[in-house]
Amino acid sequence: MSDTGTTTTIRSQSGKGSQRGQGNQGVQQPEPGPGHGPGQEQEPDEFAVQIADSVDSFVLAVHEVAKGDEPGSAISLLLLEVSQLLLAGGRLGAIEDVLPDDRYEPDTGPDVDESDLRQCLADLLAPIDVYHEVFDPYGIPDKPVACRISDDIAGVVADLQHGLVHYREGRISEALWWWQFSYLANWGSTTTSVLRALHSLVAHVRLDSPIGAALDGADTDDDGLTDEQLGQQAGALMAAELGVHGQEQPASGAGRD
Repeated sequence: MSDTGTTTTIRSQSGKGSQRGQGNQGVQQPEPGPGHGPGQEQEPDEFAVQIADSVDSFVLAVHEVAKGDEPGSAISLLLLEVSQLLLAGGRLGAIEDVLPDDRYEPDTGPDVDESDLRQCLADLLAPIDVYHEVFDPYGIPDKPVACRISDDIAGVVADLQHGLVHYREGRISEALWWWQFSYLANWGSTTTSVLRALHSLVAHVRLDSPIGAALDGADTDDDGLTDEQLGQQAGALMAAELGVHGQEQPASGAGRD
């Protein structure tokens, strides 16, 4: 996730770069190309419009879910929205590197503070907010790390908002570059982990498989509940949301009508 302060990005020749500090710090800007000077907006093509629509839809939907007006459908809505965002991310990952017009990323001002969104989601998703993830499936085997759906989604929203600032100010190539770069570097893997957690919650209930206790040493906060109670609450919450609480489940291997 990008830092919450103002950031400017210097790009390498390949179009990817690293973050540096506040502002351009006196570094001379390259001359703008024809039609892309200061104050001149770029016209988005169909691909850019579709990606921006997907990003904007996700940001708006997550904020609506976080309001808590329909807590019974929160998991289902998040599962749908996260799945759709990953489709847009997959499209960004499948194309060639996006090359923006300038070597340095224009200043977008302070990033949006999503602390309120994070807290609202944490309250809404308790006690199923914490899940466990192994970050790199191709890296050296590591112990699962305790993560929070609320933290991850708020971080993804902050990443996406950064690109939306560029897009709304007419810097289309900058927006696409940022979304592609941050998808590959951060929010793609984060969103994939969240999707896996949400899918697991739904699958546990639909397949009548109890949610297991938290792993030993996991940071689930000291809320006075035992691991067994947390598991029971999570199962009851998902069962109530999906409308299967108290219904008799078919025996394993039973046929379908």
